[in-house]
Amino acid sequence: MSDPEVSNDSTPLQNSINSAPAPPSEPGPSTPAVQASGAQESITNSTAAPQVSTGQPFFGVLKQGANYYQHPVFNDNYEERFPEDPYGEETAPNARVWRTLVEEAAAFDAVFVGQARDGLDVMLVFAGLFSAVVTSFLVQVSQSLQADYTAMSAILLYDLVAIQLSIAEGASSQLNITAPSVNPMQTFRPDSITVWVNGLWVVSLTASLVVALSAVLVKQWLHHYTSIPSGTPGARSHLRQYRFIGLQKWRVSIIIGLLPIVMHTSLALFLAGLMLF
Repeated sequence: MSDPEVSNDSTPLQNSINSAPAPPSEPGPSTPAVQASGAQESITNSTAAPQVSTGQPFFGVLKQGANYYQHPVFNDNYEERFPEDPYGEETAPNARVWRTLVEEAAAFDAVFVGQARDGLDVMLVFAGLFSAVVTSFLVQVSQSLQADYTAMSAILLYDLVAIQLSIAEGASSQLNITAPSVNPMQTFRPDSITVWVNGLWVVSLTASLVVALSAVLVKQWLHHYTSIPSGTPGARSHLRQYRFIGLQKWRVSIIIGLLPIVMHTSLALFLAGLMLF
């Protein structure tokens, strides 16, 4: 009889224990790490260096307003690298803004000039070798644009020897003397194929020499652009910006992009002349 009483008394106690609210669970050891990782990821995403948008080139020529190269925007903290300017001297020749601009412009120009010089060096070597090849072909073919007096002299001499041999054999009465097969006094006119081949190769050689000359000029412009003299950061920044505006005014990036197109056109003209030849 005692067992049912114990069982009845323990039932409410067990129900109260089960219905009691659970204590708040403490964060696990991985919770701070996850939160820190998420915060770090959000900070990284918010401070990620954006890329400068560039237009799609059309046969090496960029669209209007597009950049010639891709260059990341630096997120360096220049407030820690350079001391703070005194009050009222924020635009002085040695101010922080000019020092920052000098370093940003140096990294900016290093990418631009480096890519431009690599392409110009390759283009200059190829244009020089190609011009030499076209010149060797053109020297041989250009001789066909005028009369070959050496071959003409040989033909006339052969006719003269044939007549003398006929006279020496005593067949002068039966000899039928005709006009020579060639006439040195007649105006020489080359055939149309020869004219086309020479014309195509002359234009090809001219275009190749134009590419070589333009590459040399652009390399000189870039060398002058990067040769910033010593002085205060403010003076160097102003001089660099003046030269950069000059490069944009003269469309140097477009000229660099046009050189491969002109070189390809020159190669196509040479191959067309070679097929006709």
